[in-house]
Amino acid sequence: MSPPAAPIFTAVPRATAPRATAISLSAPGEPVDAEPDRPLWRLDEMVEATGGELRGTGVSDISGISIDSRSIAPGEAFVAIAGERFDGHDFAGMALAAGAGLAIVARDRLDRLPADGRYLVVDDPLEALRDLGRAARARSRARIVAVTGSVGKTSTKDMLKLALDPSGRTHAPVASFNNHWGVPLTLARMPADTEFGVFEIGMNHPGEITPLVQMVRPHAVIVTTVEAVHLEFFGSLERIAQAKAEIFLGLEPGGLALLNRDNNQFDLLTYLAKAAGIRRIATFGRAGPADVEAERISAQTGCTSISGHVFGKKIAYKVGAPGEHLVTNSLAVLAAVAELGGDLARAGMALAAFRAPKGRGEQASLRLAEGRATLIDESYNANPASMRAALGLLRETPIERNGRRIAVIGDMLELGDAERQLHAALRGPVAESGADLVYCAGPRMHALWEMLPKHQRGAYSEEAASLQSLLVEDIRPGDVIMIKGSLGTRMGPLVEALKREFPVEDDGAE
Repeated sequence: MSPPAAPIFTAVPRATAPRATAISLSAPGEPVDAEPDRPLWRLDEMVEATGGELRGTGVSDISGISIDSRSIAPGEAFVAIAGERFDGHDFAGMALAAGAGLAIVARDRLDRLPADGRYLVVDDPLEALRDLGRAARARSRARIVAVTGSVGKTSTKDMLKLALDPSGRTHAPVASFNNHWGVPLTLARMPADTEFGVFEIGMNHPGEITPLVQMVRPHAVIVTTVEAVHLEFFGSLERIAQAKAEIFLGLEPGGLALLNRDNNQFDLLTYLAKAAGIRRIATFGRAGPADVEAERISAQTGCTSISGHVFGKKIAYKVGAPGEHLVTNSLAVLAAVAELGGDLARAGMALAAFRAPKGRGEQASLRLAEGRATLIDESYNANPASMRAALGLLRETPIERNGRRIAVIGDMLELGDAERQLHAALRGPVAESGADLVYCAGPRMHALWEMLPKHQRGAYSEEAASLQSLLVEDIRPGDVIMIKGSLGTRMGPLVEALKREFPVEDDGAE
């Protein structure tokens, strides 16, 4: 990969750009680092926030928050959440033995726990976690952005973290923590001296985003796109857009809503934003015209070069992973950086270090007996929009001499009555991808398999595992293999099987 292009800027009239608020994390004259050794939570703060009662001896201030006893670090607080499959109270003793500073437990479960434990006793540990999240938000002077959308939330979150880091202390979820426990957990983990906060908010039913975004209270929100995801639970794209639009209900007064100008639901989202009282709306996109726009895009090996403008300021930068969908989301990222008062030049340079996460476009070079092949791991999940994006990535990825493009695609779930039609509709994107061979897994994907020309058919199976031996035998030097499907189709094990069979030379990063 060539070195990242230096961002280029030209001055624009002040009126053409949205308000950029200066960062201030301290009172006038008070240094930001007034308490460099401050713990994440003092005990009295936790008690006040949760209304809980301390039990046990040797309890000290808390360095972190965890809900997983397997990865608990010494000095962290373990929150004993009761889920559908596991009850955290069953692991509280293990967490304490591993060095947890204390366990946040339910009052009605206390008599079943080790008597010598260190506890913060509350009525409901999950509600206590929410209380901590709200308290963390209340004490913070950070500038905050929240991301939602049918696809692209996690990659956009990761790009935001990269882009804001050069401008100040940035806090973001460590994984796709975007649900009813992930968002308050991320909030509760936010240090008091955070300057920028990044949050990802997801949903699969109406009403899920509202309480989460009202906890986060962002200064800017991004809706990456609205597509046929979880269609089974909504019935139409318009209803999905309405659910995503709940993110506007938590935007701080005077905040900015960033909307994808290229998305078919743009007009509806704009209407819903205005109906929610949002006065400041900005657009991003590749098709133009937009407030933040990519004017020239050059796909290269392992990255993409982009030139365009951010609120009238010209910019040239690189995203360190291929994919047109990443280009679109990077525009939203730079718009958010400008709105939050970050350094746009440094943000543009930082995006060159972005790498696609595992299961979401990560590339690996497989070592074969007489050469190598490229594996694109898109196995994390699938829906019509992300499947089209993955097939586009297959098209953009160069093949070596005599190599072929191979698509290995599994069922897309939760599409309701339209599932057969939506699977069959992939015929066009498959053709545009230039795939020489297509392997299909799952009963729903048979609708596509029936439409493929014979020369393009690799193999079909109702179970993804049955394709493994066929794939291993078929791969040749120079090939590019893209694997994608919903989690329930279990495409991930195919990725791991190929990595075991053909040792990985590198992770695709340069």
